[in-house]
Amino acid sequence: MSKLYLVPTPIGNLEDMTFRAVKVLKEVDLILAEDTRTSGKLLKHFEISTHMQSHHAHNEHKMIDRTVQRIKNGETIALISDAGTPAISDPGFLLTRACIENDVDVECLPGATAFVPALVNSGFPNDKFIFEGFLPVKKGRQTRLKLLAEETRTMIFYESPHKLIKTLGHFVDYFGEDRAVSVSRELTKLFEETLRGTATEVLAYYTNKPPKGEIVIIVGGKK
Repeated sequence: MSKLYLVPTPIGNLEDMTFRAVKVLKEVDLILAEDTRTSGKLLKHFEISTHMQSHHAHNEHKMIDRTVQRIKNGETIALISDAGTPAISDPGFLLTRACIENDVDVECLPGATAFVPALVNSGFPNDKFIFEGFLPVKKGRQTRLKLLAEETRTMIFYESPHKLIKTLGHFVDYFGEDRAVSVSRELTKLFEETLRGTATEVLAYYTNKPPKGEIVIIVGGKK
């Protein structure tokens, strides 16, 4: 039966690709990829020759109706992002919603997602948590931080290396110097690192040692 598959891909270590993900990507009619150059290396490694097409933040609005119609016409399509699970701070939500609204079957495979190992590695309570992803860059950032300062659950953020110092500084300002913070960097890769401490301590560490790679920040809730 034709459907949309959301297929997670490794966040670093290729051994985290599941057997099922490889099987699905080999069998579908088309793979929609966030960056075909990045995904091309992954497909080559697993000897997947399925045709690929770009589907990213800048063209997904134009692609949605056409993609939904292709599936309704009998094609089976898989969506992948550069790393991790589609729609988690990556393209995928809009297409998934459109498929559901048009009675098109959607199936998401289980697999790699960066925030899960970062959350578990932090040692913070993980029975209840909130996923914030990337904070607003400018508009709405201060308002969001003021609101989150009162949050009692563990919080999860994504951040780029060149903005980490700024964000940690904001955590010190809005959440307090002693708020517990855990930064996981380069998860599953050769130089994987998790640093735990107060917001002030973690800020001082990365101020002296500028970070590289993909970053997940876990922040303890207000006590």
